[in-house]
Amino acid sequence: MENQINYYRIDRAEWRNFYKDHIVPLTNEELDHIKSLNDRISMEDVSEVYMPMVHLLQMFMKNHQRLQDDQASFLGIKPHKVPFILGIAGSVAVGKSTTARLLKSLLSEVYPDKKVQLITTDGFIFPNAVLKKKGIMSRKGFPESYDMPRLIKFVNDVKNGIVAKAPVYSHKVYDIIPDEFDVIDQPDILIVEGINVLQLPSHEPIFVSDFFDFSLYVDAKEEYIKRWYLERFGMLLDTAFKDSTNYYYPYAIGDRTAAFKMASKVWEDVNHPNLHEYILPTRNRADLIIVKSANHLIEELRLRKY
Repeated sequence: MENQINYYRIDRAEWRNFYKDHIVPLTNEELDHIKSLNDRISMEDVSEVYMPMVHLLQMFMKNHQRLQDDQASFLGIKPHKVPFILGIAGSVAVGKSTTARLLKSLLSEVYPDKKVQLITTDGFIFPNAVLKKKGIMSRKGFPESYDMPRLIKFVNDVKNGIVAKAPVYSHKVYDIIPDEFDVIDQPDILIVEGINVLQLPSHEPIFVSDFFDFSLYVDAKEEYIKRWYLERFGMLLDTAFKDSTNYYYPYAIGDRTAAFKMASKVWEDVNHPNLHEYILPTRNRADLIIVKSANHLIEELRLRKY
């Protein structure tokens, strides 16, 4: 374990020893279902990386509940359930969605009596029609493309035990699906995943991360993330040519060289500046940083000291 100013740097070999039971409550089939397109994860990863992570989260959740009970006792009121909210941030194509779904499954197995739900902040991107009207369609994914007041109200409602609805985004149609919502109904644990969940507020007095009880940042070198992004794009083309309603259909049936040239330009014009200007600067706000090397292999974890 290596000390930094704010983080303990822990390599994988040491991290895996922090959980002694070596119980993996998932099958290979369940793990395959959880994985995102082009992500790579094994049962060994679950055992050596994610189960110690769940063990760590257990400690934070126990402290969270104890604090809620103590505060209720101090105020002389009846204790009430306050959801534990876990935020997961990181770049496009780095594997946030797999991490979020995997933790949801593991926490549901470890806590069978608790309700665990998951949402992505993609649903809070303005619809394409609104982005076009604002003249920021080319800035989709940047902070100004999100309806942040709506996202903040949503998380605040969840924290206060109010049933909340999250809009649903479809990567297939590259837009918000009208009148479709994920209903978040008083969960014990809510996982909020998105590139922007740790970003600091601009005009808002509070931000979504103010409601988090623990936060993760999935990290990797940009050269790896760009490669994963382009590999995923190729896989999307391999399936999109069967569906003319798919956003990627025109690229799938057209010239592949031109399609990949377009995807590379999107990376350079959108994802690269967004990563360096708005996403990467939030890394050191996370409680735990998951560091990936090539092929999505997790090689190091950084745990905040204080």
